[in-house]
Amino acid sequence: MDSLTNIKLNSTANFVPGGPVSYADTLNQSLSLPCGESIPNRFGKSAMSEALGTIDNHATPALETLYGRWSDGGTGLLITGNIMVDRHHTGEPNNVVLENENDLPLLTRWAEAGKRQGNQIWVQLNHPGKQIPRMLASGDTLAPSAVPFGKELKSAFKTPRALTEEEIRDIIKRFATSAAIAKKAGFTGVQIHGAHGYLVSQFLSGHHNQRDDQWGGSLENRMRFPLEIYRAIRKAVGDDYPVSIKLNSADFQRGGFTEEESMTVAQTLAEEGLDLLEISGGNYENPAMAGAKGVRESTATREAYFLDYANKIRERVSIPLMVTGGFRSAKAMAEAVESGATDIVGIARPLAVEPDLPKRILAGQDGVVSRVTPRKTGIKVIDEMAMMEVSWFSRQLHRMGKGQDPKPDESVLLSLFKVITSMGLGSFRTRRLRANV
Repeated sequence: MDSLTNIKLNSTANFVPGGPVSYADTLNQSLSLPCGESIPNRFGKSAMSEALGTIDNHATPALETLYGRWSDGGTGLLITGNIMVDRHHTGEPNNVVLENENDLPLLTRWAEAGKRQGNQIWVQLNHPGKQIPRMLASGDTLAPSAVPFGKELKSAFKTPRALTEEEIRDIIKRFATSAAIAKKAGFTGVQIHGAHGYLVSQFLSGHHNQRDDQWGGSLENRMRFPLEIYRAIRKAVGDDYPVSIKLNSADFQRGGFTEEESMTVAQTLAEEGLDLLEISGGNYENPAMAGAKGVRESTATREAYFLDYANKIRERVSIPLMVTGGFRSAKAMAEAVESGATDIVGIARPLAVEPDLPKRILAGQDGVVSRVTPRKTGIKVIDEMAMMEVSWFSRQLHRMGKGQDPKPDESVLLSLFKVITSMGLGSFRTRRLRANV
C-alpha cells in the first residue's frame, strides 16, 4: 500500500496530488480525452467477439442485455466486440455488421443499455481481411497481398486475393460510414481494430503486405491504410467524438510488424488527434493476445503482458494509453496506472466471469483478485488448441446475453463442442444465405 502514496502524474491523468491512498482511489479517477470527453474511471473492457448477432448479421436484444450487465458492473469504458464493416467479409458467424441504418432502433437500445451508468461505450470496427475461416468464406478472401497463412493454418484459411486500389478506397469509406452510424445510434466513441492479424494489421505487417504501390513497401506506405481510415472516420464524426485504435505492440512474426514500427505508427496517429491507444499483440499464427503462454515469468507475475512496450511508447506519445492482457488483481491494476505506464486497465476475460469486478474493486475491496484461471481439459492435444479457452469464455458471454449468470464450473469440453457445432452450422447457414442474395 505504501507505493500508492507516491503518485506519478502524467499529462493525461486527472489525479489529485496527495489524494489517492488506496487501489480504489487510484482506479476511480476520471480520465480526460483529447477530444474533450472523459471516461469516469480507469477500467476498460477490451473487445471480445460476442457472436450474438443474427445469422444475417443484425444486432439482437442479447447485446443490450449483456452490455447493460457490464455497465451496471462499474466498467468506465466498454468496447464492443468487433463489428464488421462489410456483410460479405465477416470473421465468424453471427458477427454484427454496420453498413446502414436499418438496425438503428436495436443499436440505439444497445448503446443506451451500455452507457446507463454514465460510462462510455465504444464500437470496435473491423474488417477481417484474409482472416476468415475457410468454412465461412463464400468467395474470395481479401488482403494487401496474396500471401497465404503458414502451414499450421493454411488448411483452415484460403489463400487471399490482393486488394485493388478501388477496393481499398471502398473499405476506408465503409469504416467511416459505420462510425457515423455508431455515433447516430448513441455509441459514445469508436475504435479501429488494428491488431490481432485482421486487415488493418495485415497492411501494417511487412510479412502480409508485399505490395509495391503506395499502400506497401516502406512503413510510411504500409501505415497509409490505417491513417486514411482514421482521417475518414474523424471527418465523419467530428473533432469532439472519441476515436481510438487497438494496435499490436508487435506481431512476433519473422518479417512482420516490429515494435519500433508500432511506436512510429502510434506517434503518427497521436499527432493526427487520436484519443486513445490500446496496446495488445500477436495474431492467429502467434496469438500473444490469447494468454500468458510463452511470456517471461516476471511479466506474468506483474500481470500486464505489454507494459514494457507501454513504458517505451509513453516517451513518444502523450495521448491516453490502455494496456490489455494479463491483469487479474486490484493491486497490479492500480500500480500500472499509478506508475504512469497506462491510463486505462484493459480487461476482458475477467469480465466474462465476474461482470461486476470493477464495482467490487471501486467499493474498496483492495484484496480482490479475479477468479479467472486457465481452462484445461487434461487432454494435451485439446488444451493446446487456441480455440479451446476462447470457446469457454464465449459461452459465458452467451449466458449473460440470455440474462443468466456466468457459470465458472461449466465443462470446458462441453463448451468447446457446443461452440464448434454452432460455428459449423452458422458457417453453413451464412454461406447458403449469401449464395441466395
